[in-house]
Amino acid sequence: MSKENRDIPTTENRNPHSLNLDQMETREIVDLINRENSRVPSAVAGEAEKIARAVDLIYERMLREGRLFYVGAGTSGRLGVLDAVECIPTFNIEEGRLVAIIAGGPEAMFVSQENVEDNRELGKSELEKYALTEVDSVLGIAASGRTPFVLGALEYAREIGSLTIGLACNKGVPIEEEVELAITPLVGPEVLTGSTRMKAGTAQKLVLNTISTTLMVRLGKAYSNLMVDLKPSNEKLRERAFRIFIEITGTEEQKARETLEKADYHLKEAIVMLEKDVDSTEAKRLLAEKKGILREVIG
Repeated sequence: MSKENRDIPTTENRNPHSLNLDQMETREIVDLINRENSRVPSAVAGEAEKIARAVDLIYERMLREGRLFYVGAGTSGRLGVLDAVECIPTFNIEEGRLVAIIAGGPEAMFVSQENVEDNRELGKSELEKYALTEVDSVLGIAASGRTPFVLGALEYAREIGSLTIGLACNKGVPIEEEVELAITPLVGPEVLTGSTRMKAGTAQKLVLNTISTTLMVRLGKAYSNLMVDLKPSNEKLRERAFRIFIEITGTEEQKARETLEKADYHLKEAIVMLEKDVDSTEAKRLLAEKKGILREVIG
């Protein structure tokens, strides 16, 4: 029976429930993984206050034209890229406002570049390319809380005066010393020892989804629980815009199509045009006056 090694991160310890993993039947393995996965939501919920604080701090800076950067390596980096990329069609966020940096660059999304994560200076130099300022926010993602690439980036961000936030699945780790705020959902050892793409990865995705979605809602990219700032880049999204338009305005289908086409399917603009009986130019002005928050324009 293996005992927990307190000299290494909890995410690298052996899980006592899976010591006979290679001797289990398929259904036993599936049930075990599901039981372990069920620990993740409560671990994330335990960090809710810190997650909310992170959103508020980032929001304050984004109102001053700040940017949000995700920095990670391996699975953590890929999760950052995934969350950032998906914010584009969902919220039509302006280019460059939410940026994901992964150790090894874009190629690392598809081919493992594990060696570069040990380079602290590389983390710093990658972030230097973006000319950080004090209104920017940098969120370092590292399940272990020890990844040199991420620590280097956070150290540089702190020197500049940017907001620094860490996301790890261990406590008492170096990332906590590099950041203003550390979010640390403790999910425990993985079923497959050290495979942090599992529970740790799930926890990180939940936290990132929560941060980005809450932030975008605060920035006015939702009305009720509807995504009114989506990017109408394909037929599926244009049809979603059409359904949302009707849901909010209650107008008939032909009028909805006509108004959306006049606004080039920019949903908030089209809604203001109809509700306020104005043209596209005036709708844009009204939205700009209220910082893009639809509810403040139409109630």
